[in-house]
Amino acid sequence: MTEWSKSAWRAKPRVQMPDYTDAAGLAEVEAQLSKYPPLVFAGEARRLKAELGAVSRGEGFLLQGGDCAESFSEFSADNIRDTFKVMLQMAMVLTYGAKVPVVKVGRMAGQFAKPRSAPTETVGGVELPSYRGDIINELDFSESARIPDPRKMLQAYTQSAATLNLLRAFSTGGFADIHRVHSWTLGFTESDEAEKYRDLANRIQDALDFMGAAGLTSDVNHELSTVDFYTSHEALLLEYEEALARLDSTSGQWVAGSGHMIWIGDRTRQPDGAHVEFARGVLNPIGLKCGPSMDTEDLKVLMSKLNPENEAGRLTLIARFGAGNVAEHLPRLIETVKSEGANVVWSCDPMHGNTIKSDSGYKTRPFERVLAEVQEFFAVHRDQGTIPGGVHFEMTGQDVTECTGGLRAVTDENLSDRYHTACDPRLNASQSLELAFLVAEELSNRGRSDAAAATA
Repeated sequence: MTEWSKSAWRAKPRVQMPDYTDAAGLAEVEAQLSKYPPLVFAGEARRLKAELGAVSRGEGFLLQGGDCAESFSEFSADNIRDTFKVMLQMAMVLTYGAKVPVVKVGRMAGQFAKPRSAPTETVGGVELPSYRGDIINELDFSESARIPDPRKMLQAYTQSAATLNLLRAFSTGGFADIHRVHSWTLGFTESDEAEKYRDLANRIQDALDFMGAAGLTSDVNHELSTVDFYTSHEALLLEYEEALARLDSTSGQWVAGSGHMIWIGDRTRQPDGAHVEFARGVLNPIGLKCGPSMDTEDLKVLMSKLNPENEAGRLTLIARFGAGNVAEHLPRLIETVKSEGANVVWSCDPMHGNTIKSDSGYKTRPFERVLAEVQEFFAVHRDQGTIPGGVHFEMTGQDVTECTGGLRAVTDENLSDRYHTACDPRLNASQSLELAFLVAEELSNRGRSDAAAATA
């Protein structure tokens, strides 16, 4: 890799970042953060990279999910628990469908900053800077609330540390026991609406009963009551990222201490931009959002910059095209990856290309369009003979009404009932688990296709 320093991004063009008016206050916050312990450690990031390497070979599957944007006001142990809980349920269903381990990565403990389509917004004839996430400014529509405040980085760090502390306790303290997780899923399939998923849930139960009869119990096998759970976020606010970057004494490489995996958004992936410059120098796994405007030459340059050693598990390409557009855009990117011989994980983000404005005025995402993009993603990979490695959902464990559709049939009229998101609409717990069952069907089909090809 060419010469790199954690502050080299400052000499590059920057987009989607705030202009802080209080330079002294910003410097003080950065100095303070640079003395704090990292939120994650290099060994954890390396372990995640190895697990994602297995995903790139079809020996694992990536489940990435969580909040659109974490909130200071909505922060609570119950909210963390509920999202973690539904991700565990989804992972168990996906594991059964894929017959491979599921790598669990939350959009948690750092997903505070958000890119926006416009730098300002106008309400009632008043124009103010856009809300860019609680780590930068406030949602309230007032001039003072929209001023970027560097001190918010300290609050984001504290909340992230508390979130990680609870996630680690849940992961190893018995909450993630495989039998407990499946009992929650059985509860979901007891409803009349979920009857079509009952057979798969019962087959999982039969497998657990067999394991128990064979002596593979949680009491004896610690692995059945614990999970590995990683965190991720979009590395948008580079002052925060630089302040938490640390030199790994084991490898002599820099690690982003803000989260196990960081990603670059579709709006900030300029090959010569600040965000690519920062991400290329840290050892963490890197995600790269790929929308319809991603051209093949840029993809070649980005893969070369972000993964110069072509490490398996280093780079995840997160496709986000919108339902009906996958077949138009994904094949050319797959061909580019093939021609370069690049090691990547292919993941599907079916959320960001499917946002619409409902008749009731709310921004929403129809469940059927989210599902359609996932199905198109799998279909293209089947045609290309490549590996659909993962899914990436904006979701919550809360019973919100932000996305329409699903088993419980959230309608436009229902959106106002529990619409709590600060930015984009999220799948609720029921919709998320239903998607897991449907993705499991796709994975089962993939397994049958692979088996058929092997015997042909």
